Amino acid sequence: MTYQPSAARYDKMQYRRCGKSGIKLPAISLGLWHNFGHVDVMENFRKILHLAFDSGITHFDLANNYGPPPGSAETNFGKILKEDFACYRDELIISTKAGYHMWEGPYGEWGSKKYLVSSLDQSLKRMGLDYVDIFYHHRPDPDTPLEETMMALDLIVRQGKALYAGISNYNAEQADAAIAILKRLGTPCLIHQPKYSMFVRDAENGLLDVLEKDGVGCIPFSPLAQGLLTNKYLHGIPQDSRAAKSTGFLQESQVNDEVVGKIKKLNALAEQRGQTLAQMALAWLLKDDRVTSVLIGASKPEQLADSLKALDKVDFTADELEKIEAILK
Repeated sequence: MTYQPSAARYDKMQYRRCGKSGIKLPAISLGLWHNFGHVDVMENFRKILHLAFDSGITHFDLANNYGPPPGSAETNFGKILKEDFACYRDELIISTKAGYHMWEGPYGEWGSKKYLVSSLDQSLKRMGLDYVDIFYHHRPDPDTPLEETMMALDLIVRQGKALYAGISNYNAEQADAAIAILKRLGTPCLIHQPKYSMFVRDAENGLLDVLEKDGVGCIPFSPLAQGLLTNKYLHGIPQDSRAAKSTGFLQESQVNDEVVGKIKKLNALAEQRGQTLAQMALAWLLKDDRVTSVLIGASKPEQLADSLKALDKVDFTADELEKIEAILK
C-alpha cells in the first residue's frame, strides 16, 4: 500500500523561525541517532517516520556515523525516502553532519576540507539525494584551522550540495568565531545544535546569548538526557535501558540515588502540570524563544506520540520555574 500522509499534517504543529533566516522548523524535530540502523527493524522506523510527517514534523536529522553500523541510518532513511516520501522532498528539511570518526586513516574524522567534502558526498549517495538542506560540522576540531572548516562549509553550500550550513557541539566562544567567519564568507550560519537539557545546562554559559546576537537558530539534542528525563528510571534501572547496557553514552553509575531523587521530584511537578516528565522536559526547553526546535529520538511510534503532546503546554508559571530550579540545584 502506498503511503498517503495525513491531509491535516500542518494543522497542529507549531513552526518557529530559525534565527534571522527564511526557514521555519517544527517545534519538535526527529533525530535518527539511534533506532534507525541495520540492527533495527525497518517496519518499526518506517512507522515512526510516517507518524512524524503526519504530525507536521518536517525536519529529519542524521549524521554520517548514525546507525549502528555507521552509515546505516542514512542508508535506511534513503530507502524509505525513495519508497514513501519521494514526492514530498520539497516539504522536508533533511540534515546530516560530519566530524566524528567515520573511516580509517587520517582523513576519516575531524574538520579538514578533505574529510567534510568526502563525507557529505558519501552521505548523499547513501540517502540517494542531490543535496541536503542543512550540513553541520559535528564537533570543533582543535587542530584544523577554523577558517579551513568554515571554508569547507561555504564551498559545500556554493556547490549546491547543502542549502544551509550549521555547527554542533561548539561552545560560546568557538561558535561566535565560526559564525563570524561564515558571515564574512557570505554563507551565514543557519543553526547550532548543542547538547542541552534540564540536566545539561552548558548552553546557558553564553552560547544562547551568542546565537541570539548573531541571529542563529538553536536545536538542542539529547533534551531528555539519554532517557533520564522520562519515567524510565523512576524506580531504578530497567534491564532493557541504555544505562543497564552501559554500551552508549549513559552509564549505570550516572543513575545514582541523587539523580533518581531529582527525577522523582520533577516527575511529581510534571504530574501537577498534567504532563509526563518527558513532555515537561521538552516544554521547558521550548519556553525559551531562542530555541528554534527540540531534537528528539524515538524507538517506537508511541514514544514519539507522547513527546508531541509536550506542545499542548509549553508555558510555565514563575512558581513552577522556581520549583524546577530548586530541584535541579
